[in-house]
Amino acid sequence: MFSLAQNFSFLDSPTIDWKLVLTGLTVGRFVVDTYLDYRQYQVLKKTSPPNSLKAEVSQETFDKSQAYSRSKAKFKFVTSTLGLIESLITIKYDLLFKFWDFSGSLMSGLSFILPKFMGGVITQSIFLFNVAQLVSTITSLPSSYYYSFVLEEKYGFNKQTIGLWVADLIKGFGLTIALGSPVVAAFLKIIDYFGDSFIIYTMFFVLFVQLVAMTIFPTLIQPLFNKFTPLEDGKLKEAIEDLASKQEFPLTKLYVIDGSKRSSHSNAYFTGLPWSKQIVLFDTLIDHSTIEETVAVLAHEIGHWKLSHLPKMLSFAQIHLLIMFSSFSAFIHNSSLFNTFGFTTVQPTMVGFLLFSEIFGPLEFVLQFAMNSLSRKHEFEADAYAKKCGYSSDLSTSLIKLLSKNLSTMDADWLYSSYHHSHPILSERLSALGYVSKEKVGKGIKPLKED
Repeated sequence: MFSLAQNFSFLDSPTIDWKLVLTGLTVGRFVVDTYLDYRQYQVLKKTSPPNSLKAEVSQETFDKSQAYSRSKAKFKFVTSTLGLIESLITIKYDLLFKFWDFSGSLMSGLSFILPKFMGGVITQSIFLFNVAQLVSTITSLPSSYYYSFVLEEKYGFNKQTIGLWVADLIKGFGLTIALGSPVVAAFLKIIDYFGDSFIIYTMFFVLFVQLVAMTIFPTLIQPLFNKFTPLEDGKLKEAIEDLASKQEFPLTKLYVIDGSKRSSHSNAYFTGLPWSKQIVLFDTLIDHSTIEETVAVLAHEIGHWKLSHLPKMLSFAQIHLLIMFSSFSAFIHNSSLFNTFGFTTVQPTMVGFLLFSEIFGPLEFVLQFAMNSLSRKHEFEADAYAKKCGYSSDLSTSLIKLLSKNLSTMDADWLYSSYHHSHPILSERLSALGYVSKEKVGKGIKPLKED
């Protein structure tokens, strides 16, 4: 069902130089991304705030926001360039096959401790997944360290210690292996069992994994990294519970998370199943906002729930998966593709999917525009819902404070924003909310640290 293998059988031709194709697609994607970043960087060189924000933020805050955004843009260019080099080396020197061969040797060496049912292509694919994760973790260490302890430190955001950073890396890697391995195994088993009819079954499997992840993340995963404390009794708790009651929001738990131990950035979100929700507030948000502003942010989040934005996004994700898996069906048995990269005696589905992911890049690029367009539409609708509940002014001032405290980008190139931003920029949101300035809300930001 929906398989494109027969319609695109011409792709399985020995005359196609797949290394050249993947090299071209990889470089092309880098060029397009860099062009978008360049457009945005020109915006980041502006010396005065957008007209809609001149009455809201100080020149000092704007200058610091621009400097912070430019620093992140330069950092991204360096990491993207290194990523391009890494990808080109992987393609040119058949590193994927070498990793596959190493994974097989590792599996053979550990066969004495493996269960009897493990030992085939799927097991070797799991080893490949784990090896790839280890290599990725190691190669990303310098950039991760620089981002946290140099870039974020310079602008006063980093609050974590070296020990906490290392602990997070170890926990993150362990969770990826522990949770990712069975998911990869099940995914490959479904394709192996159902053959060319795998598309619908893998779609439902991925949806199931997403729903399980949404369920266990707040209760089992995030507590490994952060401390959750029930919100203390008081006016804020009463105001939130009153809002939840009026909006018939199924609030079951209300937590404060110690986000300040890693960063001074602020946030708030809710998690859980449709009939049982938990609201999580960052301690930094509570410190920087009034009770009314904090409640206004949650009114926006409840708007997402009331307007069924999550099911809509999950539906879009299913369409995305349908397109992706249908396209993958045209490559899953492509001998020419496998042979080009050294896989002449075996065609592991895992490897085929990794190679296909690079080929799928251009279409993924288009789908990203569509997904962000839908997400921004939802953000405007959630803002409108909060406005309908009477929180227009408080939500506006809260957003201004969040932008100022987080040094978020205050202006954006339209094309860059269309591809990269899942949320409208602040000036667009304030305009939609009908906000009229009364005072400079984004004040009190400390100046840049001396170099």
